[in-house]
Amino acid sequence: MEKKLYRSRTDKKVCGVCAGLAKYMGMDVSVMRLITVLLILFAGGGLLAYLICALVIPEEPDNYIEG
Repeated sequence: MEKKLYRSRTDKKVCGVCAGLAKYMGMDVSVMRLITVLLILFAGGGLLAYLICALVIPEEPDNYIEG
């Protein structure tokens, strides 16, 4: 089955982008959130990238089961 990228409905702090990306990449969500905060603070474009992802990545369907 092919993996799909979704924003998380259940494990979200702001929009669910970090949880969705972490699930897609198979990594811990805390590490993804730390990377995101560091990008926002030090890279400058991190906030813009997060906002674009929040708009572009679809939210998990109600009946979505991770497989």
